[in-house]
Amino acid sequence: MSLPSADTPLYNHPLPQIEQWLKDQGCQQDQKQLHCWRIQKSNWEAELWLDIDQLTIRYVDAEGVGQDIQRSFKYSLSRKDIEQAVFSGP
Repeated sequence: MSLPSADTPLYNHPLPQIEQWLKDQGCQQDQKQLHCWRIQKSNWEAELWLDIDQLTIRYVDAEGVGQDIQRSFKYSLSRKDIEQAVFSGP
């Protein structure tokens, strides 16, 4: 199943495609809370939630001083815009 074009709003993607997209980005799904995902990069780590109307991300210890940064992105944004905002890190 291929993804719609990158300029398509995320709300036009079926859930299985969104889940595959997150896996392709290196995210791992929480097996107890299926709407929660985790990602770990070399210089940051984060938790993501697929909420009702938005994707929420919390970068853990984002500044290296014990503080988290949390951001939310509406599903009306394109997949490309969300990908650039979320996976570029804090």
